[in-house]
Amino acid sequence: MIQRMTTRRTFLLAGGAVLAAPGLVRAQPGELRSLIRGMPQLHSLQIARGADVVFAEAPRGGGLDAFANIKSCSKSIVALLLGVAIDRGEVPSVTATLDQVAPGIVPPDATEGVADITMEDLVTLRAGLERTSGANYGEWINSGNWLADAMTRPMVARPGTRMLYSTGSTHILGAALAEATGRSLLQPARDRIGAPLGIEIPPWTRDPQGFYLGGNEMALRPRDMLKIAMLLRDEGRHDGRRVIPEGWIAASTKPRARSPWSGLSYGYGWFLSPSGYVLGRGYGGQIIAAHPSRDLAVAITSDPTLPARSDGYFGRLMRLLDGPVLKAA
Repeated sequence: MIQRMTTRRTFLLAGGAVLAAPGLVRAQPGELRSLIRGMPQLHSLQIARGADVVFAEAPRGGGLDAFANIKSCSKSIVALLLGVAIDRGEVPSVTATLDQVAPGIVPPDATEGVADITMEDLVTLRAGLERTSGANYGEWINSGNWLADAMTRPMVARPGTRMLYSTGSTHILGAALAEATGRSLLQPARDRIGAPLGIEIPPWTRDPQGFYLGGNEMALRPRDMLKIAMLLRDEGRHDGRRVIPEGWIAASTKPRARSPWSGLSYGYGWFLSPSGYVLGRGYGGQIIAAHPSRDLAVAITSDPTLPARSDGYFGRLMRLLDGPVLKAA
């Protein structure tokens, strides 16, 4: 792995003026500034190249140091925690089934085949169960038992085949990790990602049974989102210290499914773009992204109350990443 500088030079923006660093921002300052000013849904954009934060602007929202709801980027965090749990032997393998990892969370009336769903099926959103996201999300979170509701839905595909984007699948995965580790999902998130990176992770939404929502509603500061993007870019290391197993990062960034909406490939909790980005994506336009071959890490926060469809605002964000950001790298 390329050795990186251990000192970090952070460039802040005040009063809307860009304090440009050599390289990326100097190469395209006007284009970037113009684009983000013309995107009223965007709250913040940060870009790191190597050890240096070379662009950091928050024209809207609470700023770079206020907690932001990262929405479904939470799924990517849970995926990293799965990799650590496997490395520590708490989960036998990515192909271990629910019945092997957390039989206690499987309801007695679960749909046939649920106990045989693997961790890989869950982390790649290929569990086969009817989706709890989209039009079904409200009904799901208003149920009295989110796990039971998700696991008693009909099988609409054979597990391990078709990608069915569903927060219910990642919630099952998060609950399985809680059972396997004997701790709530919040605790390993803090101990295994938060502490090594110097990130504060506050408590977030729990289901009626007390399980933290595995796949939505986690909050992070934008600056800390960028640290996670850099962690992903740097093959699971932070300041030279191993945080996530290198093999898990490699496995996570291998295409295993494809989104029927965006067309992006999907690995273990991370989307993969044709241009080489590995990214977590959350409702409204929350993005944690890395481009290892260009030595780039990017964090974007947006208005979490507005949609960001692939043919709308999210498409604009991808053009931002693939255009001025990538061209200047």
